[in-house]
Amino acid sequence: MTVTARTIASATNPADRRRQLRLGLLATVGVVVFAATVLLAAQVSRAQRESYGMSLSPGWDSGLNGLVLLALGLVVLWRLPRQVVGRVMVVFGLFWLLVGFCDAYDAWALRDAPPPPAGAQLALWFSGRFGSFLLVGVPLLLLLYPTGRFLGGAWGVVSRLAVAAVVLWATAVVLLPGSLNGDPTGAAGLSYDAGTLRVDPRVGDAVTGVLGVLAICGGLASVAVVWRRHRRSTGLERRRIRWLLWAATAVVVLFVAASLVPLSTRAQDVLFAVGVLLPAVAVTIGLVQPDLVGVDELLSGTLLNGVAATAVVGVDLAVLALLTDGLGLQLDQRTVVVLVLGLGAMVYLGLRHLLVGRVRRLVFGTRDDPYDAVAGLASRLESAADARGQLAAVADAVARAFGVRYVRVEVDRPGGGRLTATHGSEPAVVRSLPVTFREATIGRLVLPRDGVRARLSSRDEALLGDLVRQAALAARSARLTEELQDSRERLVLAREEERRRIRRDLHDGLGPALSGVVFRLETARLVLSEDPDAASRSLEVAATQVQDVVADVRRLVHDLRPPALDDLGLVGALRQQATSLSGPGFAVRVEADGVDALPAAVEVAAYRVVGEAVTNVARHARATRCDVRLQVADDELHLRVRDDGIGVDPAAVAGVGLVSLRERVAELGGTAEVVCPPEGGTVVRARLPLRSPP
Repeated sequence: MTVTARTIASATNPADRRRQLRLGLLATVGVVVFAATVLLAAQVSRAQRESYGMSLSPGWDSGLNGLVLLALGLVVLWRLPRQVVGRVMVVFGLFWLLVGFCDAYDAWALRDAPPPPAGAQLALWFSGRFGSFLLVGVPLLLLLYPTGRFLGGAWGVVSRLAVAAVVLWATAVVLLPGSLNGDPTGAAGLSYDAGTLRVDPRVGDAVTGVLGVLAICGGLASVAVVWRRHRRSTGLERRRIRWLLWAATAVVVLFVAASLVPLSTRAQDVLFAVGVLLPAVAVTIGLVQPDLVGVDELLSGTLLNGVAATAVVGVDLAVLALLTDGLGLQLDQRTVVVLVLGLGAMVYLGLRHLLVGRVRRLVFGTRDDPYDAVAGLASRLESAADARGQLAAVADAVARAFGVRYVRVEVDRPGGGRLTATHGSEPAVVRSLPVTFREATIGRLVLPRDGVRARLSSRDEALLGDLVRQAALAARSARLTEELQDSRERLVLAREEERRRIRRDLHDGLGPALSGVVFRLETARLVLSEDPDAASRSLEVAATQVQDVVADVRRLVHDLRPPALDDLGLVGALRQQATSLSGPGFAVRVEADGVDALPAAVEVAAYRVVGEAVTNVARHARATRCDVRLQVADDELHLRVRDDGIGVDPAAVAGVGLVSLRERVAELGGTAEVVCPPEGGTVVRARLPLRSPP
């Protein structure tokens, strides 16, 4: 036996010990009352009970119902001490036990000749009149389950009025005389009308009948409140309510099937007990262990088999009535059995095949027809006008295929942010499935985590994979569209900015400088014959200005393309840059393999990427060494910059340099990544495709 800290704490906690003692005392009282009821009922025969002017219940049947209800309530309170629903079940379980004891006591008291013993009249009044308050427990359980509180707002008012209507009807049954509860004349001097108001019984019947209609309306209102609560609930609360819906479905199916065949009194009593106790069992499971089994599968199976079985019974009765009453045939027992079995097999199998698809579609969606789901999604994707419409089509298709109330499709934007399409309202708990394209995660598919429709079999996973592939294509299309538009905008902006910069440099720099040179030359020409020394000085100033202009032109050319690339090549330019960045305690080494003539765009991109990476290492990494390696393989230029520094914090936001690095590589259709290996440092990798210039 394993003793946990919680068990020890529970055993030593005085409040827990008192609670356990109270629950144990209630259980003992229930068992004692039921045992006394059974003991009294065993001493009275059915003939003795039916010999009185009014038919008396044996008592043990009501007592058994009360004992089961009490036990279920104690189980709920053992696991959930503050659960109001458990307290209601305990109270009405004890109430039912007491009603059963009173019935058994009356039958025992009247088994011999009158006069009856003391207390018989009180017991008869309690079970016959006051026992009507047992029905108050039905709307209370419906309206308080599973939270233990009424709904708020207008639905809370409806809930309280529903309970009040049943209470008023029960009060009228207690106070007003009438024939509602049986023969008012009684037997052996006993009467149901003892203790009631002195009014005409016909008035009592009329008032009780009107209040009974209100009580029925209150019961219907309770069902409406349960349905409203179910529609508003999510997660655990929704699963708990579906247990109650399953019990209600099972009870309705049982009573409909039972109405088609004649039942004995004992069978009717059993059916009544099942109709009362099955919801109580479902409520207990829903509160204590809602995930005991898949309640949605249980609900769909109950509905399917119940409808099919009821239809089979109805067809059997209709055919037998046609053969015997309509055609006047005389059928022996063997023929009837064979006919019933044959009709049952044919009707049940055919009807079940017809219903199973509809019920599964109602509960699980259209996932049983993968072709329809995928084809429908493809058709909607073709008709979508833009990227957002495509994502909305994916969300709707997944929601329809799997019958879920919520689907969200997210696609990462190239420059940050997300493009999102949503179907339905988000539940309390969701799960995220990655959407990948060519082994790269480009988005997410968000679905509810709980519920039968969220549970996926291997076949469902295959269908979801097909839909996700469609979603990946749509997401990739959306990303490519945005990337293309963004690239066009960047190209236009970069081109115009570059033109503006060159125009500014030419207008503000070279223009005035060249004008000054012209002015100096013109001055030298004018004074050359009269003052050669002044002309010489003007020519010297003009020469200096021309040198400045040449320097500006070189600067402009360097901004367009680093001159070192033309003078030294890519490897030589990188080694020159490495030498300039190296110093005491920090060394940069450049290695190259098979790097010869490269396209101009690739050379510039590689030079800028390596320069940015090495500069970041020198400034931020606190490294002592940085290795740069270039290699041409598979028609690609592979770059790797590795250092032994402190690495990059995973939570750090990428700076302008890293973003620019990735953008330069992406412009040429390459890939780049920055990783921090377990042994330390940072590794920058990039792949640039080698494409011939146009």
